[in-house]
Amino acid sequence: MNDQTFDTYDWAGLRAHFPITQNYNFMNHAAAAPLSAPAVRGAQEYLDHAHASSYLRGGFFKHIDRVRKTAASLIGANADEIAFVKCTGEGLCLVANGLSWQSGDNVVIPNCEFPANVYPWMALRPMGVQVRTVMEQQGKISLDAIIDAIDSRTRLVSISSIQYASGFRADLASLGEYCQSKGVFLCVDGIQSLGAFPINVNAMNIDFFSSGSHKWLCAPEGCGILYVRKELQGYLRPTEVGWLSTKEPFHFNKHNMELADTARRYETGSYNFAGLFGLGAAMELAQQIGIERISKRLLHLTNRLVDKLKDKGYRIASSREPATSSGIVSFSTEQHDQESIQLHLEREHRIVIAVRGGRLRASPHVYTSEEEIDQLVECLPPH
Repeated sequence: MNDQTFDTYDWAGLRAHFPITQNYNFMNHAAAAPLSAPAVRGAQEYLDHAHASSYLRGGFFKHIDRVRKTAASLIGANADEIAFVKCTGEGLCLVANGLSWQSGDNVVIPNCEFPANVYPWMALRPMGVQVRTVMEQQGKISLDAIIDAIDSRTRLVSISSIQYASGFRADLASLGEYCQSKGVFLCVDGIQSLGAFPINVNAMNIDFFSSGSHKWLCAPEGCGILYVRKELQGYLRPTEVGWLSTKEPFHFNKHNMELADTARRYETGSYNFAGLFGLGAAMELAQQIGIERISKRLLHLTNRLVDKLKDKGYRIASSREPATSSGIVSFSTEQHDQESIQLHLEREHRIVIAVRGGRLRASPHVYTSEEEIDQLVECLPPH
């Protein structure tokens, strides 16, 4: 994409999809984002049909198939490699509990992961599985440090594509290449990148990818996707089996528990239709804008924010190297209490950011204006 294409995109017009802009300067998309208008319309489409026709819903399942294809195309996968889950953590638990472990095996994770990517692996300890943590250093996670933690008993590395507190963006392609060469699974918590930065599970040699949809996709909570590489679906056993897990789910009286030969084997039953309709519409909006364009816009906004924060004397904790920066900026001041600043911004100025890891965290989205970036910095107390 060239700069001209980027510069001429109608970012101001995109704000019409986000009515929250009429009342708030919202920069907390790394937490729970406001729903986009297309996501709301998608969910409402299901609700209207269900209200009018109740169980005459054959078209609902066909629509879910379309959402599955959209999700697959968003991460460079095939539709038969996508299962729907209720959240990132559920997908990670399916991976942790579905693999066969032996006492003495180990899992490598960064020490700064969100709990959803910690507890599923810690829960394996009674089986004799060791959880090895790689320390974050100055807001960064060294690829060399992860590699050094891998040994002959390492079965899996699990890492967030983008760290929730610091915004550090991992070099998944290099990590995936190394893991593949050592026969180690690569599992990715993708919720801070899905809809914001490009992901290609094949090019990056990702084996498992799990993500909810309520952050950068601006879609409903309670639904998400789990990618399982096709070659591993016979190896990762479903931890729960329901009617949708089978090859012939609509043959209700057959009771043939032959599992689907797709990632649908990890689904049990009763889709969150409203959520998935909304998710499908949100993903289509992201594709219409273009993920490359979205990521470039996010870096433009956060670079502006960082420059102005530095001018005001604030300390930046997030990496701002082009390859590892993201839409998340973590910053702090020694002169003021961070939580007091966050509350003051929201109560007095309707500017919404967060506090994570003892630091302020701003996460604008593509519809955020340059003026809103400037307003945030202007309303911060002097360092």
